[in-house]
Amino acid sequence: MFRLWGKMIKDNHLLKDTTICIDDNSLNRTKKVFQSLEEICYEFDLGKPIWLDKNIKEFQLNAKTRFHADSFIEGIDFDYLEIQVIEEG
Repeated sequence: MFRLWGKMIKDNHLLKDTTICIDDNSLNRTKKVFQSLEEICYEFDLGKPIWLDKNIKEFQLNAKTRFHADSFIEGIDFDYLEIQVIEEG
């Protein structure tokens, strides 16, 4: 099972969070991450963020990254969206 935790943070306070679980073993890790991020954005009513080079590097090193305002096309009313892999199986 693959699980990704999404958190919306403002002023160091958790506004919303969700965990997305994917059991489809036919998908590779990248597709699982993109599908989970899409589900998180749908649940939080957000546009999908743009993966910048810093996000890619952070995610490759730590299985975790933060999307700030510069990653979103429209304005956001929170500080950042953080995603983190919490289980890979």
